[in-house]
Amino acid sequence: MLDGTNRTSGLIGPNAILQLLPVLEQAGGAQFRDQVMAAAGVFEPPSDAGMMDEAPAARVHQALRTIDPELAPSLAWAAGERTARYILAKRIPNAAQVLLRILPAALSGPLLAKAIAKHAWTFSGSGEFRVAGPLSFEIADNPIVRGEPSATPLCHWHSAVFEGLFRALVDDRLRCTEDTCCATGADACRFSLRRDDP
Repeated sequence: MLDGTNRTSGLIGPNAILQLLPVLEQAGGAQFRDQVMAAAGVFEPPSDAGMMDEAPAARVHQALRTIDPELAPSLAWAAGERTARYILAKRIPNAAQVLLRILPAALSGPLLAKAIAKHAWTFSGSGEFRVAGPLSFEIADNPIVRGEPSATPLCHWHSAVFEGLFRALVDDRLRCTEDTCCATGADACRFSLRRDDP
């Protein structure tokens, strides 16, 4: 299995926060954005140059879920969509994108999964990431929900990132669902991409 583990550093990409902030502001204005940040103990956005400690990112997502549990899933999803667009615009070379789009999904899917595994530490932090199948991923001990109990899966941000990348580069009929979540007591957050056929 492919492995993108980075359990010692506890670092994560700043887009875990940066792409959420405009979504919060659009949903409830600067006051709502600042309320979520203050509740998380984060008083300024992280730098977009390099990695950041995973703990503030986790606290911001958890603060959103605490302050507005009904709206949190859709806002986290919107932030994940923004993150996927950022990755496509800034992190995946155009030549690689063209290649993935022209290859059959049976080839482009595993290639994209391999690339995601190689850079998994940017979104799984100290959690343990692995590719569990051609179109499925796991993050054990996911720091974004670590220690947070829930009756339903919480990783909408991750799901949206995976879906955005695979829909853009592999098959636009793919949808990502989180089948199990550490927050519900599972041993890992498990994400599956399935075709949304008519």
